[in-house]
Amino acid sequence: MKKTILTGIKPTGQIHLGNYIGAIKPALALAQSDKFQPAYFIADFHGLTKIHDSKEFKQLSYGVAAAWLAFGLDPNKVIFYRQSDVPEIFELNWILSCFAPKGLMNRAHAYKALVDQNNQMGRDVDDGVNMGIFTYPILMAADILLFKTETVPVGKDQIQHVEIARDIAESFNHHYGETFVLPQYKVEEGTAILPGLDGRKMSKSYNNTIPVFAEPKRLQKLINKIKTDSLPPEASKDPSTSSLFTLYKEFATFAEVENMRTQYEAGIGWGEVKRELFEVMNRQLEEPRAKYNELIASPETLDEILLKGAERARAVSVPFLKEVRRKIGLSV
Repeated sequence: MKKTILTGIKPTGQIHLGNYIGAIKPALALAQSDKFQPAYFIADFHGLTKIHDSKEFKQLSYGVAAAWLAFGLDPNKVIFYRQSDVPEIFELNWILSCFAPKGLMNRAHAYKALVDQNNQMGRDVDDGVNMGIFTYPILMAADILLFKTETVPVGKDQIQHVEIARDIAESFNHHYGETFVLPQYKVEEGTAILPGLDGRKMSKSYNNTIPVFAEPKRLQKLINKIKTDSLPPEASKDPSTSSLFTLYKEFATFAEVENMRTQYEAGIGWGEVKRELFEVMNRQLEEPRAKYNELIASPETLDEILLKGAERARAVSVPFLKEVRRKIGLSV
């Protein structure tokens, strides 16, 4: 039996290079393995915790779907769906919430970060915290557990989500017997933390991202904004501490990377590095960009693909939720 491996992306902004390198690229690589049954989803209801403009919400959801497909996801070979098209997720969300201690939610990183920020600003501790944000980990647990997910690829900062899903699953299993698979997280150790324009981790929260489908002129302008040090061109530079080199490695060939490493050691100007980074990045993104633009201009095509994917997802979720309902004493 193949192991189910699940990856979701929340539509709260334009897909950026961090999303691609940190989530999409490694997830698509895992789809090539015969060991896994991959499931990919657009976490649109998760996005509702932040996005309250209906047009923006819908467009961002289409953007995530188009990005997956533009980078080569084959919806006929995997389960590919929109979270909101699978109602069983939301029924399970309530069931799991009845097994999730409030103290566990209090310790969730996203909630704690907001509380800490409010304390620093002298505001009420729960200012700006809606219940969607507070109970976010429970919905994520429902996403994971409903599909009997065994492996969840995550960054190191997201390990807690999988641990919370395990805790809730163990509580349910303790009461009703073995029901939920206890998921394992998979951290891609070789995946770099992509630096943003300011050198910090690329994140929508920092407003330092590079949209992965930016048109060439805009892409070049954004690359030119990447923060560098003041070393002169002739000075030897350490590639291991360079944001530009980290990005370059993700798009260049092995030979190009080694040549760039040599140039760093010999001395190269940051302007030249940025020009070469643009060339390799634009080369790799040109075809996906064209596919993305084609898909985003045809929402009916995206809807058709996603609804077919939801049918495949519900072939798993409907019978399993019936089993859960039966165990807790509800009619099926």
